[in-house]
Amino acid sequence: MLGRELSEALRSGRRVFGTMVGSTSPRFVGAAASAGVDFVFLDTEHTPIGRETLAWMCQAFAASGIAPVVRVPKPDPFEACKAFDGGAHGVVFPYVESAEQVQALRGAAKLRPLKGRRLEGALDGTEALEPELADYLAQRNVASVMVVNVESVPAMEALDAILGVPGLDAVLIGPHDLSCSLGIPEQYGHPRFDEAVRRIIGTARAAGVGAGIHYWGNLDQEIAWMRAGLNLLIHSIDFSLFADALRRDLDRLRQAAGEDAAGQARDGQVV
Repeated sequence: MLGRELSEALRSGRRVFGTMVGSTSPRFVGAAASAGVDFVFLDTEHTPIGRETLAWMCQAFAASGIAPVVRVPKPDPFEACKAFDGGAHGVVFPYVESAEQVQALRGAAKLRPLKGRRLEGALDGTEALEPELADYLAQRNVASVMVVNVESVPAMEALDAILGVPGLDAVLIGPHDLSCSLGIPEQYGHPRFDEAVRRIIGTARAAGVGAGIHYWGNLDQEIAWMRAGLNLLIHSIDFSLFADALRRDLDRLRQAAGEDAAGQARDGQVV
């Protein structure tokens, strides 16, 4: 699945599944492909992935048929343009709390490479684009996915305005920041947190915009939100999945080793 199909899926309500990839090893491209993900989430807000590395990661994942979606360090349209220029098929603006911020992302995602006063006029509707230019921009950016993080109470209060910005493909819930903004840090099972997540999902889906979350907690809770309308699922992160799988295997091996040691001791052997 690449950018254009991802955008269409998000708006139609079709579910798409991915994970966050923090490793810069090229082996993870094949691993993600074999797992059957639709997209990967590459985060440059909280991880030290540089621009050159990010570009080859985007190109490699896209070549494998996996849409690379990049969260930029801050809600800055120039950061978004850099990510798109490097090969990102989608960009996530972090910690958005106003429709004005979403409009800035719209300029980068849907009207690139327009800049300056021409872009400002196109965004605020004061300057009409020539038909040839409008068609060029639409074709050039048809595969550019536009997502914003909704992860605070002020963002929830501005949600209707945020969802009203043309071209928005999805909102992405940031559970950690949202729980802190609600005053219940990391209490993802709290009724207030669950109510907030369901409210964001319902409001976004009613507006024809995708609703997502990056979640690494209780899988049953993730499934419950999916059944409530969540259709952009970023499940966990590569190093957490690695640690969890390795821990399970090592626990089983140590248990088996203990059983063997007990059996050997009963036979009078020294272990």
